[in-house]
Amino acid sequence: MRWLLVLILSAGVGAARAEGERAGEFDYYVLALSWSPSWCALEGEARGARQCDPGRGFGWLVHGLWPQYERGWPSYCRGGARAPSRAETGAMADIMGAGGAAWYQWKKHGICSGLTARDYFHLVRLAWERVRRPEVLRRLTDTVRLPASVVEDAFIAVNPGLEPDMITITCREGRIQEARICLTRALEFRSCSGTVARDCSLSQAILEPVR
Repeated sequence: MRWLLVLILSAGVGAARAEGERAGEFDYYVLALSWSPSWCALEGEARGARQCDPGRGFGWLVHGLWPQYERGWPSYCRGGARAPSRAETGAMADIMGAGGAAWYQWKKHGICSGLTARDYFHLVRLAWERVRRPEVLRRLTDTVRLPASVVEDAFIAVNPGLEPDMITITCREGRIQEARICLTRALEFRSCSGTVARDCSLSQAILEPVR
């Protein structure tokens, strides 16, 4: 019985993290918005990322627009779309932090959309414009500790039609990490499937102010 459980769990992980699927075959999108101050504190500053330079003023940034299955997600898909140019990825730095981040997201997730790089990045920008970011969080002047649910409620308050089962807040090392919003292919809000709906349950999550 123990080995049967291990095999079942292993099969589940494999389904969630399979790679090399056919591009264009997926069910919906997840728009992942990263809180830049958290990423900078955990990774970016150590890398010397320009995104983290004082005065850049980044709050929420697009981590990615990820094709998603109802159970699991595709990555590094098989497809014939050409790679984006440096100009195309660089043009996304205002909402993704850096051209390199845009390139990586295309390589791992964007090609799975079945779109050209140009159309995919256009869709990323449309999704960014579709979801309003809570202005109140940009007004913080000091680091605060708060329930992760407060961040979720803030997104719901400024996005008509967004319901609790359509957004997930994630945490990492005690900090608010990302807001992940589930969208249809037409970029309408929809409920998240089980592999996405894993809300952070911290009651004292760290949220640093925009720099």
